[in-house]
Amino acid sequence: MNLHDTKQPADTGFDPLNMLNYRIEKLPKRDKSSVEKWLAVAGPFLAIFAFMLLAFVLQVPFLHDIDPSTIVSQSVRKIFDKIGPEAFSRNNQMMLAIFVAGLVLWMTEAIPNYLTSLILIVSLVLTRVLPEKEAYAQLGHPVMWLNIMSFVLASMLVATGLAKRFALWIILRFGKNASRIFISFIFVNLVLSAFISATTAKAAILLPIFMVIASIFGARGGKNRNNFGRSIVLQNLLNINLGAGAFVTGSGANLLAAALIGGAIGGQVFFSDWLTAMFPVMVILMFIGYWMAMRVFFPLAPEERLPQIEGGIERLKQEYNQLGKLKGLEVKAIVIFLLILGFWATDRLHGISATAVAFVGAIVALLPRIGIVKWNEVDIPWHLMLFSAGAYTLGAGFDATDLPSIGVNAFFNHLGIGDQTHFWVVYLLLTGVMVFSALLFQSKTMRTMIFVPIAIGVANRFGFSVISLALPVAFMIEHVYVLPFNSKPAALLYETDQYNLSDTFRFGITMMTIAWIVNIFAGETWFRYIGITPQGVFGIF
Repeated sequence: MNLHDTKQPADTGFDPLNMLNYRIEKLPKRDKSSVEKWLAVAGPFLAIFAFMLLAFVLQVPFLHDIDPSTIVSQSVRKIFDKIGPEAFSRNNQMMLAIFVAGLVLWMTEAIPNYLTSLILIVSLVLTRVLPEKEAYAQLGHPVMWLNIMSFVLASMLVATGLAKRFALWIILRFGKNASRIFISFIFVNLVLSAFISATTAKAAILLPIFMVIASIFGARGGKNRNNFGRSIVLQNLLNINLGAGAFVTGSGANLLAAALIGGAIGGQVFFSDWLTAMFPVMVILMFIGYWMAMRVFFPLAPEERLPQIEGGIERLKQEYNQLGKLKGLEVKAIVIFLLILGFWATDRLHGISATAVAFVGAIVALLPRIGIVKWNEVDIPWHLMLFSAGAYTLGAGFDATDLPSIGVNAFFNHLGIGDQTHFWVVYLLLTGVMVFSALLFQSKTMRTMIFVPIAIGVANRFGFSVISLALPVAFMIEHVYVLPFNSKPAALLYETDQYNLSDTFRFGITMMTIAWIVNIFAGETWFRYIGITPQGVFGIF
């Protein structure tokens, strides 16, 4: 059915076709449930209790009976030899206590996440797990700078109207019916993900567009929910995250994982490496998500395939026409982004890091008279930067204490698992824990800091290639779309009130499980073909 067909006029009063009504600051704030309120009140007390228990009361066995052979890091082993096992285990115990307390604060949202990060940073200093210089220096981590520069570039897209122009053009050009609208958003998400390393920024750009389309098809939220509204919001939530997983620059967590793996192998995980491995996988998952939403979870009734508001598509055309002809600043933005993407994709040839490339692009964009955007137009969420800095500082604490490797070895020793364990058993375990950990953790950065070093430690223990385990684990970072607290875009889109917890959980947990299965299959086929996993590890083909 053509989108120009109509069914009923729009309601008076609130204009559902006005994109300004769907700006982030205008979304209604969802009231916390009684459980969430209780957790927010209890969070500080639970965090303090956990810290005191682990730091001063309990004697964690594997921290006080450390075998020097389980210490992977040579620098940590030197510290162990110098200060002795007693002092070293004390540092480890403090690190564990701070980590668990921080995790409690993050999960209960008792205080703002950035404030939790600041507390973690100073706690690592006061307990002498990290020296001040190293703890505070994490704000200057290369990934932090890439995030900052990416927000400059994303602001350039928004300020020039290029992102809105592109999204509207795709929808109007190819979204000829309800089904094709959803496919159009797949391509929009993939293109934006190549240039924007912040999933929240992508959600903010796309939210007004797909909310207007949802209104055209009668989805007004709350009591007026329908399957079109559920599907368009949840599919976009899925694709915002899957699109980020297709590129190493898709999120700061991806880049952090690449940096951790590069440090472990004494080399580099290139943009082209990640793109080759994950772009086809994520595209496949996007289309699986489309099929599952349209055929299984939220099939559209015949009336839901018809526009419900007269002149709805014409309103989108008006929005597009108001942008006028392609402006000189937009052409500049296109050129800058194509050059940036070109340098990122060819990093194996020239060796220039993604951060350095983004730096140059942001400088050009900000240059007076020559550039595109002014500093006052740049929207950098510094609270997210501080939050990330705290996560990176925890990572530095893990590195300083070698806690993940020591814990992994103690765990396997306790279970009596020998060094002859088959690769596929470890592969299934690590990738499964990584993907389903997203149900509990709010921060992709935090999951990366925990599980990528664990994968590196397991690979070292069993004599497997670090790449063969750590990279597939890193590929599972972006599956954070099941529950509202799993990621910032999930929390943001939940405020649209187009779906309930049951909708997002059923669809999200199914797609998360499918993603894990696809990752396992890719480990035997595609990853094996491109040299990530060793030949014949599963013995299936």
